[in-house]
Amino acid sequence: MAMGGSLWHKVIDGDEAKRAIEAGNAAEHLPTDQIDIEQMVITQRYDLYSDEDHEVWSILFKKRMAQLERDASNVFLNGLRVINLREDRVPDLREVNANLRPMTGWQSRGVPGYLPAKCFFAFLAQRHFPTTLSVRPKTSMDYLPEPDIIHDVFGHVPLHADPTFADFLQTYGKAALHTNDPYHTERLARLFWFTVEFGLIREDGRLKLYGSGLISSEGEGHHSLKSPDVDRRPFDMERVCNTSFEIDHYQPILYVLEDFEQLRDAMESYANRLLNEPAGAASR
Repeated sequence: MAMGGSLWHKVIDGDEAKRAIEAGNAAEHLPTDQIDIEQMVITQRYDLYSDEDHEVWSILFKKRMAQLERDASNVFLNGLRVINLREDRVPDLREVNANLRPMTGWQSRGVPGYLPAKCFFAFLAQRHFPTTLSVRPKTSMDYLPEPDIIHDVFGHVPLHADPTFADFLQTYGKAALHTNDPYHTERLARLFWFTVEFGLIREDGRLKLYGSGLISSEGEGHHSLKSPDVDRRPFDMERVCNTSFEIDHYQPILYVLEDFEQLRDAMESYANRLLNEPAGAASR
């Protein structure tokens, strides 16, 4: 996954962004202890966001909150309040981090776009979340294949204010950064997909959303809870890691947590086994 090829926006158009892209691509094949995430971070030039950018954020924020106030995980909603996202303007990462860092040590760091996988994991392992700074155009509000600040901050970051989820995500990053075994790499990609991106959780006696792909998507957010075509399975680490997925349609299989401690504990168990293996060693 090369850095670049992401949504163009003037906020990521400059020499700093070009150097960050080059650093990310160069780091893809470095030993993990030589990956310097700071070289891939760029400044959020907040003054470059347009009135349309703020309008797009506001429209989508209000539209999604109409469902999420009822159907999102309580943990997500609490995190949303903690980091104090405003409905009227694109988030300023300095403000987000001022609220987030004291809670769990996590920070949201600006990047130009996609990162190579190892670089992404290096960020997570240090409690830094690489955050795309661009905003989708008004003509593509309902669907965008690339990440943007709406998906990354609105969809992901509120959960980083929860200590249990924060521990899970850092442990995930450390494990994924450590292994070079394609067997584990594929299993960890499936775990991320069915939890961080498309996870459901049982709260207050019913199913709720927490995965960023469900949080940020109007269509799939409703489909995941209501459609009879979705197979909603109890979370089981082995079953999740053995389930393949496709990215170009609504998900026919989703996994349901009982609580985030279940996810953290399963990840810790997996990571303890993985981190005790030499990097690249195969284990079945």
